[in-house]
Amino acid sequence: ASIGIAETLYAANRGENISVDFVNNGTYGMTGGQMAPTTLVGQKATTAPFGRKPEEHGYPVHICELLDSLKAPHYLERVTCVDAPNVIKTKAAIKKAFPYQLEGKPFSLVEVVSNCPTNWGLTPLETLDYLREHSLKEFALGVYRDRG
Repeated sequence: ASIGIAETLYAANRGENISVDFVNNGTYGMTGGQMAPTTLVGQKATTAPFGRKPEEHGYPVHICELLDSLKAPHYLERVTCVDAPNVIKTKAAIKKAFPYQLEGKPFSLVEVVSNCPTNWGLTPLETLDYLREHSLKEFALGVYRDRG
């Protein structure tokens, strides 16, 4: 939601024939756990050791909602892998986006709200509880747009 946001926004706005799978785990997990644009208010990160503060860092960015404000995107959905039924929904969303691309339809994005045990400092099972109790309250699951 930061690295590549300009390119993503403009590709979506132009209706480029691509599908994007966006993993939202609220952190830069591969580079040390820095705060990301999707870090929750109060959530700690290496660059926000006291937690994200809106007055200092702003609020979490909602990618599906942001892209839904544009006219061109064809398909936008937010899913999660918090449990088996949601894994099935996630697979279905990804399987829907790629045929749209093959059919030449405009921009598609599937946002996957995910966990990060290492940088969240929690066990894998604890991260699933955190997702349910916090992340999924901030980032509502669902289809934001599907022009079929």
